[in-house]
Amino acid sequence: MFVGFVGWFLVRYLMAGIFTVDQNERAVKTAFGRAERIGGQTTLDDPVSEMLTEEEKLRYCYPQVRVIPPGGPYFKWPWEKVYKTSIAVQTVSMAYDPEDADANEGGTRLSAVTKDQLDTGLSGQLRFRISERNLYAWFFGVKNPIAHVMGFFISVLRERIANFEAPAGAAGPDSDGMAAAVAGISINDLRKNLSSLNEHMDRECAGAAARYGIALDASLITSIDPPPEVESALAAINTAHNQVSSDISLAQAHADQKIVQSRRAVEIETLNAQAEVEPLLALAGQVSSLQASGDAVLPAYLRNVKLSLFRKAGQVILEEVR
Repeated sequence: MFVGFVGWFLVRYLMAGIFTVDQNERAVKTAFGRAERIGGQTTLDDPVSEMLTEEEKLRYCYPQVRVIPPGGPYFKWPWEKVYKTSIAVQTVSMAYDPEDADANEGGTRLSAVTKDQLDTGLSGQLRFRISERNLYAWFFGVKNPIAHVMGFFISVLRERIANFEAPAGAAGPDSDGMAAAVAGISINDLRKNLSSLNEHMDRECAGAAARYGIALDASLITSIDPPPEVESALAAINTAHNQVSSDISLAQAHADQKIVQSRRAVEIETLNAQAEVEPLLALAGQVSSLQASGDAVLPAYLRNVKLSLFRKAGQVILEEVR
């Protein structure tokens, strides 16, 4: 019985205490329920908390724990427990609800109300990973970190959708009349500024690693759909706006072409006038120099010019002096 007890103890508590950690995993070991800490350091001593406000730093101050890297074999005593988690990047729908699989139309469409009281549907993806620098929050700080992160993301997104306004000048130079009406429709503004909306969500969720131990790698909103009852009316408005914009562009192109042609015609006529004036200016300069050479030089020059003209003429009519 003694030998059997010793064998059972060795197998149950010593050999079973050997464990390994995979390449995409990190582990934390606890003794009597308390995780191994790194001195008195907290997450406030780590750059992961740089995005938190002063009030949030008081709320989300977690101790830094000793992280067991990939490899092994490692050993734990019977009173110790090992918590493992994967740090691989995961991708989920932004409408995913970890506590209710049927919520948000089965996790496929997220509803949000715009500033003009339209219930729109949003779809997209959210990439996240477990933050190795704040495993305490993931294992012990929050009961369900995924639910907290998804709830935080959805609340920030809905707040942004409800108050979103297009940047100044985004409607373009034709922002009067029909263009102004189209630019005032929040769904059009959102669709035209999806990239800025995604960037805003990335900035707002940059502190998720310090809050919940989950780092959001990227959020990608792929589509924003209006309610079915207003989709046809919105499509008609957009079609009319596109037609007006096309007509304005064609008119501007035609006017620019006319301006270029007018400038070219003015340049051609200016060059022709200069070509006609240049010989006259040269002749005037030559006559002035001849006159300055003496009183008899200019009459002799005029006589030679007349003889040259008489030589070329077929018939000459002279005035008779009486």
